[in-house]
Amino acid sequence: MNLITKFEDSPLLRFIYNNMSVFLNHPIRRMFNDSVKKIKAAGIHTGMCGLEVGCGSGYFTIPAAELVGDEGCLHAIDIHPKAVETVWRRVIDSNLRNVLITKRDALDTGFPCESYDMILLFGVIPAPVLPLKKLLPEMHRLLKPCGSIAVWTGLPLWSPKKVTRSRLFSHAGKRNGVHIFTRNS
Repeated sequence: MNLITKFEDSPLLRFIYNNMSVFLNHPIRRMFNDSVKKIKAAGIHTGMCGLEVGCGSGYFTIPAAELVGDEGCLHAIDIHPKAVETVWRRVIDSNLRNVLITKRDALDTGFPCESYDMILLFGVIPAPVLPLKKLLPEMHRLLKPCGSIAVWTGLPLWSPKKVTRSRLFSHAGKRNGVHIFTRNS
C-alpha cells in the first residue's frame, strides 16, 4: 500500500474532506476567490483538453469545463472517492458533457503521454501527499509539447521556484494569483 492509498483511506482524510467541503463551495468563498477569474487567469480557452488535479468539490471544475466548451474536454481527478462522487453530481446537475471524473493518484496517473494542453494544480500545492519531485515529472509527461500548468496555491508567499527547480518547467508569469509554467523539452 502506497502513501496515497494510506492517506485516502484514513479517517483523518475523511474528516478533513467532510468538514472542508462545507466551505469549498460556500458563497463567501466566491467573494475572496472567484473561480471563474482564476480559471480565466490560467489561460483556459475553448477547445482545450485539460486535466484538473485534485478536483475536490468541483469549485474550479465547472467553470473550467464551461470555458473549454463542447469542442474541448476536462478530465478531473482526485484521490478521494467522495470528491469524485461530489464532482460527478455537480457535473450532471450542470448538464456538462465534456467532463470525465476519475479517482486517480496524481503521482502515477497511468494516462497516455502528451495528452493534455493544460493542467490545473489549484489548491493542491503544497500538499504533503503530492511531493513535487514525483508530481512534476508526471505532469511533464502528461503535457503536450506546447502545454502548460497553472498553479494557484492560495498562499501569498509561495514561490514558483519550487516548480522551476525541477527544470521541467519555466515560469511564464503570474495573472490574478495564478502562476503559469510552460513545459520544457
